Amino acid sequence: MLLVMPLFHIAGCGTGIFGLYSGQKIIIQREFNPSEVLQAIERYQVTNAFLVPAMLLAVVAEKRRETVDLSSLRQIIYGASPIPAELLRRSLQLFRQTNFFQVYGLTETTGVITVLEPEDHRELGHSRMKSCGRAVDGVELRVVGGNGQIMPAGKVGEILCRTVQNMQGYWKRAEDSARTLEDGWLRTGDAGYLDQDGYLFIHDRIKDMIVSGGENVYPAEVESALYGHSDVADVAVIGVPDERWGEAVKALVVLKQGRPADARGIMEYARGRLAGYKLPKSIDFVDELPRNPSGKILKRALRERFWKGYERQIN
Repeated sequence: MLLVMPLFHIAGCGTGIFGLYSGQKIIIQREFNPSEVLQAIERYQVTNAFLVPAMLLAVVAEKRRETVDLSSLRQIIYGASPIPAELLRRSLQLFRQTNFFQVYGLTETTGVITVLEPEDHRELGHSRMKSCGRAVDGVELRVVGGNGQIMPAGKVGEILCRTVQNMQGYWKRAEDSARTLEDGWLRTGDAGYLDQDGYLFIHDRIKDMIVSGGENVYPAEVESALYGHSDVADVAVIGVPDERWGEAVKALVVLKQGRPADARGIMEYARGRLAGYKLPKSIDFVDELPRNPSGKILKRALRERFWKGYERQIN
């Protein structure tokens, strides 16, 4: 097993414990480096790896990717943040003989509560590819609206989870624990829906949702659409103050090396893939996006300069 996730994170310590429990030799890398990941797979004949989307993004862009023997790799587990459809397609092409498992979970649920099996990755255009799979054994899921009502299949709300894996509470934070836990159900803070077959589709973190002109916009959907543009290497979408709409959708784009900063072209590309109210009102080009050690984009850091002077980051 190749372990490149931080060991203070559930994806690192949880994956490592499962590896030890099943008797695997574990190759631990202190820091993530795409070239060294590829070298380790070839050198140690790695069979299993956990890689978050940000890591997959760097690996598929690595120049040496086509010259390394990756045939030993049996499975890649990925999760921890939304993955653009185009990035998943490119990852599947690079690791042609590898089974992909998408997992979803939280530190508060001791890790994995849903899994999207390799069989669900076979048809690239299938709607299930946008889901994070179905609940694993011993896990119950439900989606609730603002008043606590259970939402029907296909309707977006907050995802709740009930399982023996759930935490007992936050250490010395009784109020936060009471807000998060109720009758054995844990509020995940994620917005999404369940389909008729029990597949869970996540839109985004509720706190990252943009309300523009009274419409809810989930950044992950916009990011996935923009990422498909041939000039875009990485992208983050945030809400910024707007006098007319309350909040406006802004995209922060990292370009591929040598590509022009063509905001209009990227906007036109997005126009054919998103409803009008979800389109970015503006695009800024940046050299890189701030991420935490588990690969999640630090949206709060990106929003900070745009919301300076406001009492709260909602307009």
